[in-house]
Amino acid sequence: EVQAAGVWGGLVQPGGSLRLSCVVSGSKFVINDMSWYRRAPGKQRELVATITSGGFTNYGDSVKDRFSISRDNAKNTAYLQMNSLKPEDTAVYYCNAATHGGTMTYSRYWGQGTLVTVSS
Repeated sequence: EVQAAGVWGGLVQPGGSLRLSCVVSGSKFVINDMSWYRRAPGKQRELVATITSGGFTNYGDSVKDRFSISRDNAKNTAYLQMNSLKPEDTAVYYCNAATHGGTMTYSRYWGQGTLVTVSS
């Protein structure tokens, strides 16, 4: 199961920061990738950030200079540090845990969506 922990969302002012956390517990799989996706109003779900078990990271273009993803493999926990938040970052954020098979990535778990609202 994927479960959000720490900061579960909420209201933050533009320019502010917020950290989300995600814990994978009781997994039957070795988790390779942990990611956050988000769905903003009127938009399709998009990738925010991904971190592999080896620490390689990837970011969506709109957040790559402002957000930082990290993980603690021992705790099977991923963290998304969101800085310099903008109103357009307002979205429901979803944690995802995935496994690798060859060149394929398989989504295994989705976390509970967390609404982050960036507004004055």
